[in-house]
Amino acid sequence: MTYLLLAALFLVVAAVVAAVAHRIAARRAGPPGTRPIGWRPVVLAAVALLVLTAVFDNLMIASGLFTYADAHISGLRIGLAPVEDFAYPLAGVILLPALWTLFGSRRAR
Repeated sequence: MTYLLLAALFLVVAAVVAAVAHRIAARRAGPPGTRPIGWRPVVLAAVALLVLTAVFDNLMIASGLFTYADAHISGLRIGLAPVEDFAYPLAGVILLPALWTLFGSRRAR
């Protein structure tokens, strides 16, 4: 299995959970327009995580902490880090708000 396929699997699972959470949140919200979507914090978190991933993956790869077999990556890199590494923080930033929506505090309901 290639890292690209594994990363795509993580992103698909995160997107499905996010879609389910969005539908459930829409049912709970009441009339349209009464609740803000709140995309700004998600986008800011995504940017921060992607920048941190770029910096620290490149530092760890440059220092020799780990390597990637060329046969298992797409070949596209940002610095020394393969683009597949960026799927995991992206999946996390999609999945965490969705899980918060599904299993969050009962006081908010």
